[in-house]
Amino acid sequence: MNQEILFSANCDMTVTLAISVILLLLGTVIKKFFPILKKFFIPVPVLGGIFFALLALIGYKTGLFYLTFDSSLKDLLMMAFFTSIGFTASIRMLIHGGISVVIFLLCSMLLICLQNVVGVGLAELFGLNPLMGLATGSIPLTGGHGTSAAFGPLLEQHGLTGALSVSVAGATFGLVMGSMLGGPVGKLLMARNHISPVPKAEAVQVKAAPGGEIPKAGRHDLYNACACLIVCMGIGTFINMWLKHVGLVLPSYLAPMIVAAVMRNVADFRRMNLPSNEIGTLGELALQYFLAMALMSMRLWELESLAVPLVVILLVQTVLMAFYAYFVTFNMMGRDYDAAVLACGHCGFGMGATPNAIANMDTFTGANGPSPKAFFVVPIVGSLFIDFVHAIIITVFIKAIV
Repeated sequence: MNQEILFSANCDMTVTLAISVILLLLGTVIKKFFPILKKFFIPVPVLGGIFFALLALIGYKTGLFYLTFDSSLKDLLMMAFFTSIGFTASIRMLIHGGISVVIFLLCSMLLICLQNVVGVGLAELFGLNPLMGLATGSIPLTGGHGTSAAFGPLLEQHGLTGALSVSVAGATFGLVMGSMLGGPVGKLLMARNHISPVPKAEAVQVKAAPGGEIPKAGRHDLYNACACLIVCMGIGTFINMWLKHVGLVLPSYLAPMIVAAVMRNVADFRRMNLPSNEIGTLGELALQYFLAMALMSMRLWELESLAVPLVVILLVQTVLMAFYAYFVTFNMMGRDYDAAVLACGHCGFGMGATPNAIANMDTFTGANGPSPKAFFVVPIVGSLFIDFVHAIIITVFIKAIV
């Protein structure tokens, strides 16, 4: 700090948790008062966290107050969330989804790599730390706020000042632009390729967007879900300790996530039922509190010197997404009406989140006719596989740069 602060405090775990709960409640209130936030699927913890970060910016700039927070519980919640993601990586579900699911997953993985290559290249062009390219690449765009909050502190540990703030800003930008981009791309594809609208009558669409309502869990299933998460986190942490001993340092969540994926697929092979809904509920709860804690810790004053490069890189990423959906997604997915709908959805998926993709496709098919294939493929890739493979790809990029 370069100025005198009237009041400063280091908040312990209890105070940190209490503030995060208040911010979640505040985010809910803000979202009710501004319907446009609901339209663009801005998450509740993001609203509360950014509100507090802006308040902290005012406090810092005026010299009134400066707060720091205990990160122990935040790190544990991050590990719990990514461990729950590991339980969704079912090979059987990938095979059951068919070749379209596999192709769209590969298409999404290629976009992740391109977003990072473009981001790193532009960061170096501006004379910035190449890790800035990851903070404005797939981490905030394909990854969204959850991945930004997870990897921002990791990038800061490797020397990128303000990485969390940059990533969160990029994720918020992506949510808005991804929602605006899909419709025009889909319409242009239909016009240029002479694709006719599909008759709307007697078609059933599957709109099972992830993050929807989850069945209520019984006490026994919740106990089992907690046990599964904790055991995988413990085994994964032990593996991380061993790997560190032999000289290989990985992100703390990666081994637990892989252990959870192994457990899920072993259970599938042996036809054993895991409490998947309950694990998903616990993972979602961990994500909500983790996001609130991560975002309220942002130091927005660190963005001052990065404003111009940040805007330029994100605008280039927007153009990349539009061209990628038009030339790559559409061609890889079959060059037909379903492919146009998937390209429309990929704009929301590749720059925001799965709900944005569903909203894009819902609006587009409402005007042009149904696409059951698109509404089947996107939720499967978005809810079951992309977070898992994305975390691995980002880790590889970080290792290559550092």
